[in-house]
Amino acid sequence: MNIVIVESPAKAKTINKYLGASYEVLASFGHVRDLPAKNGSVDPDANFQMIWEIDPKAAGRLNDIAKALKGADKLILATDPDREGEAISWHVLEVLKEKRALKDHKIERVVFNAITKQAVTEAMKNPRQIDGALVDAYMARRALDYLVGFTLSPVLWRKLPGARSAGRVQSVALRLVCDRELEIEKFIPREYWSLVATLTTPRGEAFEARLIGADGKKIQRLDIGTGAEAEDLKKAIEAAAFSVSTVEAKPARRNPQAPFTTSTLQQEASRKMGFAPAHTMRIAQRLYEGIDIGGETTGLITYMRTDGVQIDGSAITQARTVIGEDYGKAYVPETPRLYQTKAKNAQEAHEAIRPTDLSRRPAEMRRRLDTDQARLYELIWTRTIASQMESAEMERTTVDIAARAGSRVLELRATGQVIKFDGFLALYQEGKDDDGDDEDSRRLPAMSEGDALKKQDLAVTQHFTEPPPRFSEASLVKRMEELGIGRPSTYASILQVLRDRGYVKLEKKRLHGEDKGRVVVAFLENFFARYVEYDFTAALEEQLDRISNNEISWQQVLQDFWTGFIGAVNEIKDLRVTQVLDALDDMLGPHIYPARADGGDIRQCPTCGTGKLNLKAGKFGAFVGCTNYPECRYTRPLAADSEASADRLLGKDPETDRDVWVKAGRFGPYIQLGEPKDYAEGEKPKRAGIPKNTSPSDVDLDLALKLLSLPREIGKHPETGEPITAGLGRFGPFVKHEKTYASLEAGDEVFDIGLNRAVTLIAEKILKGPSGRRFGADPGKPLGDHPTLGGVAVKSGRYGAYVTSGGVNATIPSDKTQETITLEEAIALIDERVAKGGGKPKRGAKKKAAPKKAAAKTEADPKAPKPAKKAVAKKAAAKPKSDSVSKARAPVTPAAKTSAAKPAPKTPAKKSAAKARG
Repeated sequence: MNIVIVESPAKAKTINKYLGASYEVLASFGHVRDLPAKNGSVDPDANFQMIWEIDPKAAGRLNDIAKALKGADKLILATDPDREGEAISWHVLEVLKEKRALKDHKIERVVFNAITKQAVTEAMKNPRQIDGALVDAYMARRALDYLVGFTLSPVLWRKLPGARSAGRVQSVALRLVCDRELEIEKFIPREYWSLVATLTTPRGEAFEARLIGADGKKIQRLDIGTGAEAEDLKKAIEAAAFSVSTVEAKPARRNPQAPFTTSTLQQEASRKMGFAPAHTMRIAQRLYEGIDIGGETTGLITYMRTDGVQIDGSAITQARTVIGEDYGKAYVPETPRLYQTKAKNAQEAHEAIRPTDLSRRPAEMRRRLDTDQARLYELIWTRTIASQMESAEMERTTVDIAARAGSRVLELRATGQVIKFDGFLALYQEGKDDDGDDEDSRRLPAMSEGDALKKQDLAVTQHFTEPPPRFSEASLVKRMEELGIGRPSTYASILQVLRDRGYVKLEKKRLHGEDKGRVVVAFLENFFARYVEYDFTAALEEQLDRISNNEISWQQVLQDFWTGFIGAVNEIKDLRVTQVLDALDDMLGPHIYPARADGGDIRQCPTCGTGKLNLKAGKFGAFVGCTNYPECRYTRPLAADSEASADRLLGKDPETDRDVWVKAGRFGPYIQLGEPKDYAEGEKPKRAGIPKNTSPSDVDLDLALKLLSLPREIGKHPETGEPITAGLGRFGPFVKHEKTYASLEAGDEVFDIGLNRAVTLIAEKILKGPSGRRFGADPGKPLGDHPTLGGVAVKSGRYGAYVTSGGVNATIPSDKTQETITLEEAIALIDERVAKGGGKPKRGAKKKAAPKKAAAKTEADPKAPKPAKKAVAKKAAAKPKSDSVSKARAPVTPAAKTSAAKPAPKTPAKKSAAKARG
């Protein structure tokens, strides 16, 4: 028997069918270990030694794998073909070694770029060993992100109350958004004029020509700066006689774009279908894992996290066949098109994203897929086919025209093009981030040199230059890729983190920098400028790529980074909060204090008139206040949102003809259909809540009508025949079947989730049970140890997230989340709860909590005896070592990686804390 390890259960089921009865395919469900979310998980003073902790959810699955190995001959690690997949295989192998589950087993690593029978069986014939360099690169990246997050975020919390967190790459992406906001605010419009004449040929055919010169001087776009200048030129053109000076026609070719990479797929899906990058990747994952075709689950596309643009030779041959069948031989180039990747890391430049079988046309697959899957599959299919089609052939024509008015000679120009052969344009044309009028695409009538022309009309138009547009999600991903920031697997998660933390908001498909985000960026630019520089971040990414190519030591890269970084952190430790706020106040001045209509002092307090406005910090973030506090209590947000505090009419519901409003209520903004007068007596207007992380100002009529339509029926459950509905609740979007509720996951959309996906979520929830867990009480996420109460964990409760230790529970404030709260913050919350006399152990738990309670008493009275604490320590000392946490010096060579890492020794105190957590 051979044991095969993959990430997902869907892949496991499919691949088991391909390999047959002599193989057992098991799923790791993604990563099985990670760095614990507490200080000390990476130790710079010990050559960056790392502590790895097994995910509680993965412990059972790893035990299953270990048991399966008892009767097996071979372990085959078949996780994804990228850096993350290599790391998962390494983690699984290390845990199995720690469990001593590996005896004389042969260990192989295989990779396949598509989940098809041919790809999987071919991969099994070509095994290799775990790539040590890729694992090194993974560990370096993970350590860097950990060190930045756990070193910089606490500085933010202390010096900038209300700030959430900072990250190595996310902060640089946030800077891109906030720098664009600054450009827009500082932008000063410039006036300019254009003159466009409509002329007719001797045959009466009309076309447009733009003024490009006058009196021997060329006129650029911004050269006509006043109405007076435009009027003078207008008079000359009105009196002029027109004739064709030259006609120049040049042939041109336009080549198709390369097949999709992760970045270009996210960009194009955003432009053409409005998909968020995270949603695109979720759909692509499902297409990669496959659907049932002829009784066999088959992957529809190749692996979707890639920098590569090349495709397999057999796929090129198949594409050329499809082009010939569907479009004719004229559309098939003489030789196949070969594309080369621009990615600097050749080891991660895998095959481009393409269909696994190009003969599966989109029209045929549409009935097998849900709407979004079908749309994304069609996009990938058309881009792949178009990439192998013949070039488009065009003729670009430029006509220069002389306009003579007395002694003055003015020059006009008309441009256009004719498509002689459409080539790949018959199938596909790439979208644009910013649409504009393309004069070159216009078709011109036939003209000859010397032809006399007549003026039909003259448009004299005033313009003003516009600031650069805000980033869309697509254009931000494109810019990050251009700068070398992030990698294919990180783009979607970076954007999601920025939105989840309230640093940016998406409004009309554009990313706006929120005040929270702008303050954080201003702080980093003032005190950690080097670490949010684009070039520095890109250079660090190149270093990580060099590690994966086995060109440089990963510890040396970390040491070089850490030396400068910890020095910068230490320099700011002694700064007072007021010094930090003063620096940010100066930097953000144009944003915080807009010019007054009366021209008065922008910093004068509007309430007392004598105080000055400046930046202040509060529990929930920065705000503007008066220097005369507490006598004057004037405060306001950094940028007041007037729409959030007033009712706003969105339009009419086409079905009921009632007004749709965004209203401000006691408990926050909401949507309402009509007014009470529109309804019968005793009937209330229909209302809908606004989803979390959606600003009231972002809500338009379409979104409001969608929200009012909830809950919606998705369809009937295939087993019970009862309806499955989708809706929004106090804990977010969900699907419901009978009495079972299941929360939607990231990438699922409440408005368009399909029946198949809903049934899957319901089934998973039933399997886990009503608590949402497979078995046992919720252990929570361990953060570390309280000085006296033992283990500290963060949990989800009925009324929100909370931290707990020794039977003392403390609610997490709204400006923190389960993912971002640190051990230090949790301890402070628990201590505050104890000081207020709260947090008594629940009934029935006193006996278990007694040792922690005695420990708390000991802290208050240093002379008091500590029998309970000693008893716990003694009992913990007898407890066998746990394999849930392993502390190992990260290996330098591939050989070192395959050696077992010893579990970190625990002191009795730490053992008692571990017992309390367990």
